[in-house]
Amino acid sequence: MPDSQDQPIGQRLAGGTRQLGLQRVAVLLLLLAIGVLVALVSWRLPLLRDAESALYDLRVATLARAVDTDKRITLVVYTPDTNRKTGKISPVDRTMMAQAIANIDKLGAKAVGVDVLLDSPQADDPVLHAALAQVKVPVFLAFTTNKASPENITWEQEQDLRRTIAAVRGPTVRPASILLDNDYDNVSRRWPARKPGMPLLLSMAMTEATGESDSRFTGYTGPIRFRRPASSDRPVFDELPIDFVADPETAAFAQEQIKGRYVLIGAHFSDFDKFDTPFTRTNTRIMGETQTIGVAIHAAMLAQVLDHARPRDVPMVAKLGFALLAVGLGALTALARARTWLLSLFVVVQLGVVLLLPFVMQRAGFDTLNLPAFGWFVGWLLGYLAVSSALRALNAAQREFAQGALGKYLPASIANEIMRNPERLQLHGEKRAIFCLFSDLEGFTKLTHAVEPEMIARLLNDYLDRLSAVVLQYGGTLDKFVGDAVVAFWGAPLAKPDDGERAIAAAIAMYQAGEEFRRAVPEGVPPIGRTRVGVHYGEAIVGNFGGEGRIQYTALGDAMNTAARLEGANKTLDTTVLVSREALEHVGQASDRAGQPRFRPMGTVTLRGRSTPVEVFEPLPPGDAREAVLAEELVAAHRNGDGVAVRNVTERITQAAKDDRALANLAARLAQAHEGESHALG
Repeated sequence: MPDSQDQPIGQRLAGGTRQLGLQRVAVLLLLLAIGVLVALVSWRLPLLRDAESALYDLRVATLARAVDTDKRITLVVYTPDTNRKTGKISPVDRTMMAQAIANIDKLGAKAVGVDVLLDSPQADDPVLHAALAQVKVPVFLAFTTNKASPENITWEQEQDLRRTIAAVRGPTVRPASILLDNDYDNVSRRWPARKPGMPLLLSMAMTEATGESDSRFTGYTGPIRFRRPASSDRPVFDELPIDFVADPETAAFAQEQIKGRYVLIGAHFSDFDKFDTPFTRTNTRIMGETQTIGVAIHAAMLAQVLDHARPRDVPMVAKLGFALLAVGLGALTALARARTWLLSLFVVVQLGVVLLLPFVMQRAGFDTLNLPAFGWFVGWLLGYLAVSSALRALNAAQREFAQGALGKYLPASIANEIMRNPERLQLHGEKRAIFCLFSDLEGFTKLTHAVEPEMIARLLNDYLDRLSAVVLQYGGTLDKFVGDAVVAFWGAPLAKPDDGERAIAAAIAMYQAGEEFRRAVPEGVPPIGRTRVGVHYGEAIVGNFGGEGRIQYTALGDAMNTAARLEGANKTLDTTVLVSREALEHVGQASDRAGQPRFRPMGTVTLRGRSTPVEVFEPLPPGDAREAVLAEELVAAHRNGDGVAVRNVTERITQAAKDDRALANLAARLAQAHEGESHALG
């Protein structure tokens, strides 16, 4: 049988699937699929999107370009000082707005965007209307609707706004959307989607009016490109107070910041019209502030259009590939069988790539706003956990299978011990003193010629099941089956103090199991002989033997051969179970003790292939009526050379135990043998 590592991967997968079971395989595939899904859409999952947002904000704040002041855009803002001068806070002073727009027009601005909603009628509205009617520069007035932005404008305010827009609308004055879409966490990260009934976004409308628009931003809802100042004294955009621009005496000094530029009019208050951005989330201060005023966000989008800085989309197929790769790497890591330090290094490298790749892609100009960076990590983790769990289940199944297979050869207690401590089962040969047992079924070979093969197989399986169950019941190790013969031993792979008692008790029980088998054979089957068993104690080489294709845990040596010869000696001695003196001495039960078998001597025999005679005993189960004392007297008289005593005991055996074939056989043998002579077996 080839090693599993040498099998084709298809066979290994099929084998693993069978061992896991369809239910566990289905759960594994489901977890892997969930991992891929999470690694693909983590931005949409309530718990994971917080982590995704935090990682994205970190990327933006870390990799935002440091730039000098943008000479194309200027912010003209209402400030707290402006409000104090005009005595108005909300709505802001429109006379000042009118004067500022008129001066901006004179100073040669490229276009003007007003990020202030004119949604409440004011007494000085005619002044603003008159100024707007005279401007030559394109002016775009802030517009939104109650439906698009219910939190910022009521329906009544919307009607007032529409009337104002209608009153001033002309060739150079048009509305533009100032709607900003914040994310679920109220952070401004992305361009707003154009909603029904809304005009172009302010930045798109202004660039379209000047011919500098970029069609790639039409319908764009990707990330806003935020930049940070290269120096703390030079902001990204020039910012002028509106009262400075509105005053004719000071407006001239603003010509450099106005001429040829896009001018955005808005508010810069400490507690109004401010937005959280990725800089806010990472506590990055820009010009001393973490929040960004709304008009500056419009300026950022306007600069993005002017720079044609639309980030490159990451194709869905690439995102799917990244998701599959992340989950696959997690699964492969769980499957890896490497040294701990190497595996740890592999994991660190993978996690480093997962964390750094989005930063690299952000730096390279890709849209990473919806890139599931944290989702990759979670997908990797799910892939790792899914396969790890499957491997644990597979190992448990294999362990259970191995334990079951081991349990066919070893008793449950020893099998469990070896499963807990595999080193207890030596993978090489070692010399051990063990109790060896051989059994055989009398006349089975002849039976195979008289019965159908199917019946032979049925009978043999039944017989071997009965005997192997006895071996395991008494804590023995099943070595092998040789036809109808059972080979077993005690003392390896684990030795127990009562191995000898167990071995002999098993030998008796195997004979009895054989008798039960004989009585249970179906009708029509010729009579089956007795089960004969031999038990010996001695040294043997125990361990795993065989080639690369197949190994077997077995015992080799003289002790095993002697046990086999003792089994065969039963036929000559008319016994069923024979135990050697060596085995009996290591059991320590030569005398009759309550609940233990008695042993009667069966003389000394010389086994084929062995020069040293072996003194053998027949164990008699408790309650067995067969004579033991007569056998002991007969053997003792023969050993002492007392012929008269031998004859006397033989006569008593003939009278008292004439049905005891083994005892009669012993008497006949000793009557013909010289003093102390052993009986040679062919």
